[in-house]
Amino acid sequence: MPRPLGLPFDPIARAGELWGEHFGPADAMRAATSIMRAHQLLLSRLDAILKPHGLTFARYEALVLLRFSRRGSLPLSVIGERLMVHPTSVTNIVDRMTAQGLVERLPNPRDGRGVLASLTAAGAALVERATADLMADGFGLKAYGDEELRQLFGLLRTLRVDAGDF
Repeated sequence: MPRPLGLPFDPIARAGELWGEHFGPADAMRAATSIMRAHQLLLSRLDAILKPHGLTFARYEALVLLRFSRRGSLPLSVIGERLMVHPTSVTNIVDRMTAQGLVERLPNPRDGRGVLASLTAAGAALVERATADLMADGFGLKAYGDEELRQLFGLLRTLRVDAGDF
């Protein structure tokens, strides 16, 4: 995938210089802004890899979650909890995957009112193909080595713990 031509300078570094002149220390602002920009870049890259499979990253995550479950099915509420998304988002994700034939909705035998999302054979096959493509691209993080990836995970995990993510 060709990269767009970028600016001849780092706009976040430049913003940090101006921040320092006007507000004071810029380290936190530069780090937060860099994380936000990295999120945009990474999500764009992952969605580009998944688009030929008819998936978004959110749908891919749901398929992987179902693939990892013991029975290949989970209640919608559990999917929402594990993916940390609103119930409306889960319903939307499952509706789209059902329309694609990747999952089917089944009554939850443990809860007469509840619904399970169950991975179909087509969904299981698709998650395998999509995962192979993502892994071949290093999940968009090929610029980092293994140790850097472990460090990055640790640094971001600290932020998530501090925010009460888990």
